[in-house]
Parts: sequence; structure tokens; C-alpha cells
Amino acid sequence: MKLLRYGPPGQEKPGLLDAQGTIRDLSGVVPDIAGDVLSPAGLQKLAALDPGSLPAVPAGTRIGPPTSGMKNLVCIGLNYADHAAETGAPVPKEPIVFLKSLGALCGPDDDVIIPKNSVKTDWEVELCIVIGMRAKCVSEDQALDHVAGYATGNDVSEREWQIERGGSWDKGKGCDTFGPVGPWLVTKDEVPDPQNLSMFLEVDGKRMQNGSTRTMIFGVKTIVSYVSHMITLHPGDVIFTGTPPGVGLGMKPPVFLKAGQTMRLGIEGLGEQTQRLVAYEG
Repeated sequence: MKLLRYGPPGQEKPGLLDAQGTIRDLSGVVPDIAGDVLSPAGLQKLAALDPGSLPAVPAGTRIGPPTSGMKNLVCIGLNYADHAAETGAPVPKEPIVFLKSLGALCGPDDDVIIPKNSVKTDWEVELCIVIGMRAKCVSEDQALDHVAGYATGNDVSEREWQIERGGSWDKGKGCDTFGPVGPWLVTKDEVPDPQNLSMFLEVDGKRMQNGSTRTMIFGVKTIVSYVSHMITLHPGDVIFTGTPPGVGLGMKPPVFLKAGQTMRLGIEGLGEQTQRLVAYEG
């Protein structure tokens, strides 16, 4: 299944995408894509529905983040061997874990706001893991039991704040709109091998990133298990799993985003996003 949330920011309703690409309203069945709805039993209940029996949502309706009620927006840094090489960083011996502010979360096609005084805003297409059941100190063998599915994400980053302003990555990662996720959550039964998905990102139509989850250093099972030993994961939580090479920071000379530009990105089977860059006003 492809589950999603649609409608104005803060007023999203639950939905699913049918086989013809029409969004169907789930608000008469579940209150939101959150909590127990993401559990195996909750997903089984939704899978048994006839999408044709659900009201159709008008084309062009805004799509929001695919889950709600999350407690954590977790990220893994330098998790692609070829990306670590382009930044000149050594391959990590353990996953590098940091957090995005929940305020960074936004819809897949919402505008991305370049922060006030930002000079090094950058892009990162990433596979996102969506947690379906509470995970605390789980083994790698148990990890996928706690995963509801996967989504496309863009780990937008302000590199000066991340690297040059005291060494705290969170400062450059948690700005408002720096966490587009979606367009939908694809349940794990439709993604038999999350370690073999092609991915791309373009800026103004120019291909910047061409990669595959095959080059991830730490795979999905390892990440979920590792993080769960430090941060209790809850239904609806999202884990960004790292990016392949081709980020602006790694170019010679580096290239960064400017207001008026457009990013388009996608992951095989998980859908695409398009974001316009706008300058902060205020």
C-alpha cells in the first residue's frame, strides 16, 4: 500500500493511493496515519479495504508528511561509502546519529525556506524508514518487525551552520522545512529489498545525485537496531538513512542553493518530490 496524508498544513487527513493513482480518503476508517494504524494489525486492516469504495480526493490537493504523532526525526550521517569519500571524511565505524527538529518536517512538494543569513544550504536525497511499532533495544533480526515501510526524504542541510558553527550538526539540519518526507509511505511488503533502490536528485533540471542504497554502509536492519538501543522509537517516527554522492558541499568548487531554484528528487518505487527554494521573510 501507499499511505499518505493530504490537505492544508496542520489539517491533513489520512488517505491511500489506489492502483490508478487516485488519492482515496481514509478519514472514515482511521483518524490518521499514526499510532496503532501503523502496526501490522492496523496495516492489515487497511489492506483489506476496497479502495474503490472510498471517496476520491480532488487531483492537485496538497500532500503532507505521510505520518503524524511522531516523537523522533532521526538521521544517520555519512552512511554511503561514496558520499563519505566525496566529503573527505573517513568511513564511520558506527552509525553517526543526529536529530532533526520536528519543525523541519514538511510535505514532499512544500516550499523549502532558505534560512535568514544562510549561505550554504544544500540538498540530500535519502531513503526514510518509517517505524510502525515501538522499538526499544531490538536485535537486527527483529528490526524489520518494527518497520511499517519506507518513504523518500530530502535531508536539507545548512553546511556553514552544520560544520563551521561549533560542530553541532543539529544546527544545520533542523531548520523549518528542512525535512520533506513523502509523497507517501510505501509499506514494507512492497519493498522486498530496501538495500537495492536507485535514487536521484536534480536542481533546476540538472542531475546532481545518482545513487543506490546498495552503497549504504549500515543497512536498514542495523540502523533500526542501533538507534533503538539509544532512542526509543515510536510509531510514525522517521529515520533518514544517509545520502549518496553529489551534494553541493562535495563539488569543486562547492555549489549551494539559492532562492528561486527547484529541487526534484525520487527513489525507485517510493515516489518523487519537487520543492521550490524561497528566501526567509521576517
